[in-house]
Amino acid sequence: MQVFTKVKPVTFEESQLKPSIMKYIYTLALLSFSLIACAQGRFDGVEITIVPAGENVYMLTGAGGNIGISTGEDGVFMIDDQFAPLSEKIIAAIKTISDKPLKFLVNTHFHGDHTGGNTNFAKTGAMIVAHENVRKRLSENEDASGLPVITFSEDATFYMNDNDIFITHVHHAHTDGDALVYFAQSNVLHTGDTFFNGRFPYIDINRGGSIDGDIEAAKKGLMLVNDDTKIIPGHGKIGTKADYQNYLEMLIEIRTSIQEAINQGKTEEEVTNMESLTSKFFTDEATAKEFISGPKMRATVYKSLMKH
Repeated sequence: MQVFTKVKPVTFEESQLKPSIMKYIYTLALLSFSLIACAQGRFDGVEITIVPAGENVYMLTGAGGNIGISTGEDGVFMIDDQFAPLSEKIIAAIKTISDKPLKFLVNTHFHGDHTGGNTNFAKTGAMIVAHENVRKRLSENEDASGLPVITFSEDATFYMNDNDIFITHVHHAHTDGDALVYFAQSNVLHTGDTFFNGRFPYIDINRGGSIDGDIEAAKKGLMLVNDDTKIIPGHGKIGTKADYQNYLEMLIEIRTSIQEAINQGKTEEEVTNMESLTSKFFTDEATAKEFISGPKMRATVYKSLMKH
């Protein structure tokens, strides 16, 4: 014999958990609203600045990685595109130096501050070009729009705006999909994030980057330039060959010092706390508010050396 007992459903209003649940929901709603408002307002005050780099080649700064632009009768050739909310501002800035359409957009690697505007620029008709690993990395996103439609494994050359534009892959440097872009006739090199001018670099060791690869990338880039070359770094001001050489020497010295510490049995924590390993270049105090501080740099190099 089955006995059915009529049980009155407990409504949301009658639940004893109502106060805590409502507080939780309210907190989530407030947080979501704040995040959305922050995302929308983050770029409102950003201005796109145009800096001449060479004959018909410019660097555009705003928020994120430095953009490279080549202009001429063949159209606009662009390197990287920062964040999606800035696309309209970037397009407006480009129109002040060229009325030609954007033909090609090269991604030096896959990070969002260099590829965030891909979808927007693809809609304008730009053909997106990148190393094959950039397409693979971007394809991992849930919203895999704005993917490169032309990829290369090692090198590619474009002939545009009276320039031989040489693109070459550098292995396991900042990431596993980095490229250098050299405008031969204008004598301008865009390094992407394999060169941070005037600061410690970010080496993404979780996505194929390494200290050894970053060193080799700088060596390769230096083979392309001369004393008159203007160098557009991924972050920082336009540099010279001397700036680039100093950057390479910094990487080599830091690598050597941290390898010696490892050979002495120092742990990651000990190396991270050893300011003397990097203070010759930038002190911990000077880099405390930078994206890559002294401790972060030392920890990254330690992990990279232990990993490889």
